[in-house]
Amino acid sequence: MRIWLVGAFSALAMAGAGFVGLYLWPIGKPVELAAAKGDPQRGAYLARMSGCIACHTDFEGGGKPLAGGLKLPTDFGTFYSPNLTTDKENGIGAWTMEDFAKAVRQGVSPDGDPYYPSFPYPFYAKLSDQDVADLWAAFQTVPPVAETSKAHVMVPPFNIRSGLKIWRGAFLDPKPFRPEPDRSEAWNRGKYIVEGPAHCGACHTPRNLLGARQADLFLEGADKLPDGGKSPPITSAALKEGGWTISSLSYALQTGVMPDGDVFGGSMGEVVRDGTAFLSEEDRKAIATYLLERDE
Repeated sequence: MRIWLVGAFSALAMAGAGFVGLYLWPIGKPVELAAAKGDPQRGAYLARMSGCIACHTDFEGGGKPLAGGLKLPTDFGTFYSPNLTTDKENGIGAWTMEDFAKAVRQGVSPDGDPYYPSFPYPFYAKLSDQDVADLWAAFQTVPPVAETSKAHVMVPPFNIRSGLKIWRGAFLDPKPFRPEPDRSEAWNRGKYIVEGPAHCGACHTPRNLLGARQADLFLEGADKLPDGGKSPPITSAALKEGGWTISSLSYALQTGVMPDGDVFGGSMGEVVRDGTAFLSEEDRKAIATYLLERDE
């Protein structure tokens, strides 16, 4: 009996020590952007490209722009997008640009806590220092909204935020954008948009049981999207088989109208409405060029 008690207490002590160690495990890297001067107009364009408006505005609930509260149900729980207005209590008004950079590119809060990967920071890691400074300048122009977004409602054990540090160690590999010198400027621009701010792979790449994207199936399509639907494959082969061209895909990203006359629905319809419709013709063609000419 005594041996059993000693063993039980030892196991509890080890588990407790492990939990404390996990809680104290530091994440994130230092950021220095104080000297960067942002362009709010370019930042607003990047915000549209990045889906900030669509994900942080509860249009159906009558929410104010970027005040958060949009519901995102998943198998791991229900997420609610946070308030990104300049309100100091409920939004990001008390943040610094360095706080913003760590959140956007590293997925780390100003308090050092990890963000859930429902926030597509692995894609935003490809944003340059200037991109981040421009986005920050744009967000500084957003009027404050004194509304608190709802707290996430997570399924155990995913409600233990510290556990995300293990997830990050296993699956997170944030890489900065690197253009391919043997490709055209338009192709590289499209690669940057698709794999970076537009985070197309977030919805068009299947995930494993722990919610990590399966890199070997990049853009092969996925099911169990938050709206309950599925996303089609948007690989070069799949698009060509479907009869897409650079011209028709670029037009669809502007209007939502597909070559057969039907229109995008569900999440993709919202992507067009709140995001790609605002992009320049050059950027829409760059996206189409990359997707249709990408090596697989």
